[in-house]
Amino acid sequence: MTVFEASASAPVSAPEDALLALCTDLGAELPQAVRLQRLVDLLRAQFACGAVALLRLEDERLRPVAVNGLVSDALGRRFAVAQHPRLAAILARHEVTCFEHDSQLPDPYDGLLDTLIGEPLPVHDCMGVALHLEGRPWGVLTLDALVTGTFSAAARARLARSVPLVEAVIRVARLEQELRTLRMAATTPGAGLAGESGGPLARGAGEVEIVGESPALSRLLHELTVVAASELPVLLLGETGVGKELFARLLHQRSPRRTRPLVHVNCAALPESLAESELFGHVRGAFSGAVSDRPGRFEAAEGGTLFLDEVGELPLSVQAKLLRTLQNGEIQRLGADRPRSVDVRVVAATNRNLREQVASGAFRADLYHRLSVYPVPIPPLRERGNDVLLLAGRFLELNRARLGLRSLRLSPEAQAALRRYPWPGNVRELEHVISRAALKALSRGVDATAIVTLEPGLLDLEALETPRAAPRPGAAMLVQQALPATLRDAVDACQRQAVMAALAREGGNWAGAARVLEVDASNLHKLARRLGLKE
Repeated sequence: MTVFEASASAPVSAPEDALLALCTDLGAELPQAVRLQRLVDLLRAQFACGAVALLRLEDERLRPVAVNGLVSDALGRRFAVAQHPRLAAILARHEVTCFEHDSQLPDPYDGLLDTLIGEPLPVHDCMGVALHLEGRPWGVLTLDALVTGTFSAAARARLARSVPLVEAVIRVARLEQELRTLRMAATTPGAGLAGESGGPLARGAGEVEIVGESPALSRLLHELTVVAASELPVLLLGETGVGKELFARLLHQRSPRRTRPLVHVNCAALPESLAESELFGHVRGAFSGAVSDRPGRFEAAEGGTLFLDEVGELPLSVQAKLLRTLQNGEIQRLGADRPRSVDVRVVAATNRNLREQVASGAFRADLYHRLSVYPVPIPPLRERGNDVLLLAGRFLELNRARLGLRSLRLSPEAQAALRRYPWPGNVRELEHVISRAALKALSRGVDATAIVTLEPGLLDLEALETPRAAPRPGAAMLVQQALPATLRDAVDACQRQAVMAALAREGGNWAGAARVLEVDASNLHKLARRLGLKE
């Protein structure tokens, strides 16, 4: 690799009027996403190039926050610096870095330019520059041109001259975000403690990342930011696979308890005989096998947050003790004579309709009202618009790196198929679909050094969406084509249909299907083998 480094002191031409228009924008209050998008749009026009990307450095990965000229899923991708030598070279220098047209270093955007429809990048110009805020690395700005010679010495010097203005735009976007947080704190007492409320510059160091830009997601993140500052119990409501655990972690990280533990309890995985001991602890001799005192999950979460996932699965006997804890802040270890005080915030989650469970007597009404002081519905993926492509981009890059592929992308037809599909298994199902499609492509002998494009057939969405259609060769029939010969045949056919429908809903996850069907996971595996659904 030969690298040219343009010094900011090199002779440069006068700035273009279009670039100076950014200075006018600095005087207006704009949403941060709009401000950064205007920046990259103007830079692409200014340098007459094929693509411009602004990427922020987070935990040794570069996250695109604004792009122009790249495919729709690019904003969802995360580029590990160690896996992309061009980005690493740009990040390591303070000067503008250019790559010769015959550079053999892989380009992170190979197959991702929207003008090439998945074709390899031809011989082209590429340059970029590291960006810094307050003396610390912030990220990089990259430019790609399909015409060799576009980035002349004058263009490189002009980019070097533009760096302070680009950094100023980013800094203004960040300050505006902080100002909005302070305004919210003034109108909503305590909200300022919860941190920032979304957007391309919002994620703090070590904070869980939520991928998406849809209005539905933005409203949810704002709501979580407000409620995070309170001590109210929160009930996260949503379908399987929407990411309730992820949002619970975000709620904790934006709360005043963020420096204390977050303890996760999967209520569905607690055997009824041990559920009370797991939550509240036990003393020595409380039951057979209790050879010593043992604290429960409430004590482990002291000062922090206890996340009760799938809370609707708790036995009624444990629900009564949980209600007492929520009412008076005390727990009592199994077998103990005296209660203990605990300081724990409870966040619960369920994919069930707890109102219906209350009506049927499976869930205590008083506990439901205690847990749902602040219910937060999480929108399903089908209501999040273009977020499905951003999430797909995230999973595409993960699988590209895991499988050692040069490039992994979706065809336009595959993108359209992802938008149309209703996603009953939500984000978890999307992750499984992308991973499965990538493995299928690899198993069919694709060249790992080529650009691998996933077509709709590899996604296999039609089979998931219309399970009553004719099955693929070797797959179990979901619907009998004729009347069953015996009652046993009819029962088997019904069971096959129920199991396959549950699997489709859970994105192929057998444990999740077992929970949907309300059967023991080991029994479900035995049934599936008898029905011919598993080897």
